[in-house]
Amino acid sequence: MTDVDIQTLAKVNYYLRENYVRHAQNTIHEGLQKYGNDPVLRFFNAFVCILEDRVQEGMRELETLKEIREVMVCSLLALLHAHRLSDSVDREAVDMLDARLKKERKVANEKGLYYAALFLYHTSRHDKAREYVDRMLKIDPENSQGNALKGWVELASGKDIKKAGKHFEDSLIAESTKNLDGFFGKARFLEKKHNYSGALETLNQAVVTFSNFTPTLIEKMKIQVALQTWEDATETAQRALSKDPRCIEAKKFQLLYCIAREGHLEAAEEKMRDITQDVDMLEPKNAQLYYEIGRVFSRLVGRNQKLLQLTFELIERATQLENRSAEYMTELGFQHLLQGKHKEALKCYRAAMRLDETSVQALMGQIRVQILEGQLEEAEQQLTFLKEVQATIGKSAELCYLGAVLGLKKKLAHEMVIPSFNEAIETHFATLRGLPLGDRYYYQLNPDFLICLVKDYLNLAPGQPNVSGETLSPVLKKCSAVLDPIARLVPGLTEGLYLMAKVKFLIGDADSAQASLKHCLDQDETYADAHLLLAQLNMQRGDFETANQLLEVALSHNFAIREHPIYHLIRARAQKRQGNVSEAIKTLQVAMALPGVKRLGSGKSKASARDIEQISVNDRVTVFLELADAHRQLGHNPEAANVVQNALNEFKDTPEEVRIMIANADLALAREDVEEALSMLRNITQEQPYYIEAREKMAYIYLHHRKDKRLYASCYRELVEKNPTPQTSLLLGDAYMSIQEPERAIEVYEQALQKNPRDSTLASKIGQALVQTHNYGKAINYYEKALQTGSKNYLRYDLADLLLKLRQFERAEKELEIALKREAPSSALQEMQEEVKCLVLLAKVHYKSGSLDRAITTLAKAREMQIR
Repeated sequence: MTDVDIQTLAKVNYYLRENYVRHAQNTIHEGLQKYGNDPVLRFFNAFVCILEDRVQEGMRELETLKEIREVMVCSLLALLHAHRLSDSVDREAVDMLDARLKKERKVANEKGLYYAALFLYHTSRHDKAREYVDRMLKIDPENSQGNALKGWVELASGKDIKKAGKHFEDSLIAESTKNLDGFFGKARFLEKKHNYSGALETLNQAVVTFSNFTPTLIEKMKIQVALQTWEDATETAQRALSKDPRCIEAKKFQLLYCIAREGHLEAAEEKMRDITQDVDMLEPKNAQLYYEIGRVFSRLVGRNQKLLQLTFELIERATQLENRSAEYMTELGFQHLLQGKHKEALKCYRAAMRLDETSVQALMGQIRVQILEGQLEEAEQQLTFLKEVQATIGKSAELCYLGAVLGLKKKLAHEMVIPSFNEAIETHFATLRGLPLGDRYYYQLNPDFLICLVKDYLNLAPGQPNVSGETLSPVLKKCSAVLDPIARLVPGLTEGLYLMAKVKFLIGDADSAQASLKHCLDQDETYADAHLLLAQLNMQRGDFETANQLLEVALSHNFAIREHPIYHLIRARAQKRQGNVSEAIKTLQVAMALPGVKRLGSGKSKASARDIEQISVNDRVTVFLELADAHRQLGHNPEAANVVQNALNEFKDTPEEVRIMIANADLALAREDVEEALSMLRNITQEQPYYIEAREKMAYIYLHHRKDKRLYASCYRELVEKNPTPQTSLLLGDAYMSIQEPERAIEVYEQALQKNPRDSTLASKIGQALVQTHNYGKAINYYEKALQTGSKNYLRYDLADLLLKLRQFERAEKELEIALKREAPSSALQEMQEEVKCLVLLAKVHYKSGSLDRAITTLAKAREMQIR
């Protein structure tokens, strides 16, 4: 072959490696038109016919080629391959071809061995390919094409990647850096070694050397994605499209960027239709391409029904082209599942099982449908079978997840379900290790799966935000870790941002939650759950007016929000806090009447599942308890008791039952039945959720109803003994402070601080206790020491306040100026609130020291900050 033919063949190799079969055929046809009846190009033309299921056409061509020395061995191998693909194998023909092959391969020349090895490589018979290419390289060790092929064989087998790198280097040296297969191979080798900068440098050389071959730009673009240099990748994709306006890979990247990075789902619809049309035109027989495009994007679009219809059509095309593929049929079932079509999904999973009765994915799909349809016994039987054979099939994240969801549905104890969720998370992320960022990574990341997992796992998390000093729920930690890669790599997925905000809210990080919600609403201002969570966040801060305003804004964007119980729950809470308890009762009764609140699954909401998140068990219980509390506040004790009893019946044997028992104790107190209230609370054991809240309620009763300080403090001592955490120590210290025993409080705080020396809350409590004992000098020394260890800035406020009381104005002013010193203006709400407090205190310092003008100026600054 001429040099030009070698480059043509290298292009054919590239397209076959990347599974662009029709592109390979078009390149072959161009070569045949240019160079005539080239036997090598004719051989690959026949091979492409076989790949496109035109087996007889390919075999006829191979029959004419098997007598030409250069392509004799590869033609015999291809004929054997084609015969074995037939429904009825011609054993006599196969035996004759096999005998001929054994004879001819012994005498094959260098080129014959090379093309035979190349064919075996493209049919994934890597060990056989190695045999042929090794024989070829014995004849000509410096052969450029031979070394490049040897590198690709070693890379594909994964046995000795270092060898692959050496052979690619040899291929480039021998050919004076003009070997396209060598360039691509070296770049792929460096990518496997995670040397993306080296791969990019290699591909830059290829772009210059083969400036007319668009795939050099495509490979460069892929490495730029792996490096996460998104702007560079966007520019490279545009360059590729300027050379080839129908470049499918460049358009796939643009679609990925549009969905995953920008979240522009409406624009993505047109882009996906455009890609589908290009595949229909340029790769109409390429089932694998339809399948890969459909499956990766379906997991990124956040259950957007319009886009899911388009991915469904892509998978449907794949199944039509290869109707005997259990893998494609299973994926078609999953596409139905994503669209909420459970019956259709089940039909596809069963069809996949008929095609391949060992298909684990199809069986897991069936189990998922059974769980969704409430067929828990059938699902459990199937899961038990799969777990028994797990040793042979390997660990599966989905299998662990399905076990966890089944446990939730069966209302198993938290400690029995949590390990399955954790195992699902660990197994899932293990599959991502070592993968470069790209199509395969996004498919394996599977944001849709992770979103489902987090939503289910959050059922085991506390329903109320974590308070300072309280031990953080391991469930929230895990959920945050799961959502972090989604927020970084798929920031366009609105639901991912919302869930991250929800987790941050529950962790107690209100500022981070607000930032995530802002990003979420910037992408989709109609996202109902984000508006609701933002309203809850403001409620938590005590800003009822803003919370109500946000509810109205939410309603203006999405009228269906009125069908969400959380909307009414927030309104009712705001009404109660503002004294409108009667109105709150009416609002909560509306919430109770909505589907899924009073009874699980009672009716269906008109709002789609995509528009509004389903109400959690925790929030359902909260609706009951808020209604009972509202009745109690108005003295409607029988009505309150009835609501609580209904709640106890509905949530019996669930973790939330304890919350209802605590509410029941409140009702007993309202009836002035103190002993009954205490009896209920004593029945709540250490192993149950909300144990700390129950003991706090008991302590309250002992102090305020029994007037017994000793028993009051003993409740908190018992908490520390049974659950020694910073939170319980803080509670015990606070208890001692509230009964005027600051010395004992200091002792408890200091013990807790030894275990957690950077806890600023504890440091502040000790300082306040020392002030209460009039030990001012020790308090000042303590604050100063705590600030040296890097404690939070609000300790400076406490110190300055003490110095002001001691009339040490200069020192107080100095501490406040340090507290107010910032590199950039404050933007977080908490920071701005702290700054206003410091400015007000500084104004007092100026006033007390006789600087009236400075006091007025400082107060003006505080006012300006407050308005912000």
